[in-house]
Amino acid sequence: MHVIIMGPPGAGKGTQAEKIVNEFSLVHVSTGDMFRAAIKNETEMGLKAKEYIDKGELVPDEIVVGVVKERLSRPDCQEGVLLDGFPRTLEQAEALDDVMSELNMKTDAVISIDVDEDELLNRLTGRRVCRNCGTTYHINFNPPKVRNICDHCGGELYQRSDDTVETVKERLNVYKKQTLPMIDYYKRGGVFASIDGSRDIDEVFADVASYLRDVQENTKDK
Repeated sequence: MHVIIMGPPGAGKGTQAEKIVNEFSLVHVSTGDMFRAAIKNETEMGLKAKEYIDKGELVPDEIVVGVVKERLSRPDCQEGVLLDGFPRTLEQAEALDDVMSELNMKTDAVISIDVDEDELLNRLTGRRVCRNCGTTYHINFNPPKVRNICDHCGGELYQRSDDTVETVKERLNVYKKQTLPMIDYYKRGGVFASIDGSRDIDEVFADVASYLRDVQENTKDK
């Protein structure tokens, strides 16, 4: 199977991705890993991407897609992959379809881990980090024993600038703006599933796994 996982910041996408990879023996292909590997191996696209990254600029879609194509063309991806962090826009989704077609692959399933915006705000804005040792807490789900004091080293806990309400709302707005057209695209293709990510991790994964088993069976039949 070739699967895409997506979801807004704070939805628990990374946790579910790890479980999917282990359960279904898929190769986990994440944007960050792809770029690091391409740059380390000094591939053609990796070197082009490095030029932009070194200048602190966004890597253009054509290069991002090129790095993805390089990764997907490797033999370990033939039996199945989980794409994580790509595509992020409708244009990237359409480009990915072209790449997969060239490689005799296709997208079998797109899973969106969905969580209500208020819940996402609660999850993301509640994070606190120790200035001294970097240990992470959450004021609701994993609070320190003493307010704003690290259990491990006694350091001061602080809220990162990207965890403020204003910043989180902007991140969520960007996500919605970029991905809604992409969601419609995959829905029309009949490969899209929305999973309620507001529940316990194992409950969420039970639905994810059930959906992917159905897809797996249908893929075998074809």
